[in-house]
Amino acid sequence: MSWKQVLFLAYLMSLVLLIVFEGGSTMSVGSKTMAVDSKKASTGGSSKESLEKRVFMQASDASNFFKKRGKRSTKSRDELNAETRQMLAADEQRREYYEEQRNEFENFVEEERDEQDERSREQIEQWREYHYDGLYPPYLYNRHIV
Repeated sequence: MSWKQVLFLAYLMSLVLLIVFEGGSTMSVGSKTMAVDSKKASTGGSSKESLEKRVFMQASDASNFFKKRGKRSTKSRDELNAETRQMLAADEQRREYYEEQRNEFENFVEEERDEQDERSREQIEQWREYHYDGLYPPYLYNRHIV
């Protein structure tokens, strides 16, 4: 089968499904008069009322839903203040984190420098003891000039 035939069959099947399920969808989505007429015609009125309460909302709720701020409208002062507080809190947390990292690194560098100084001091002392001949004190400025 070519792709045109497959596409045509898919459209045909969706059309058949829409026609078959058209009756069930008009009850819950249709206008109020259709919902009232279908409620009167059916024998189970209480289940239809609960279904209607779940599907439809009150007019005041619907108007409040559409009065909410859209994407392009300006933000209220409360929204701006809340966003500013969140940004300031995030900046403060970031600043504290980087300060803590910097302090840890400085402590690490200081310890490494102290260890290196200790090792070099020990090596210098060992070199002085090895080369000391007993005639002069072991200071660098009293070494023999060769």
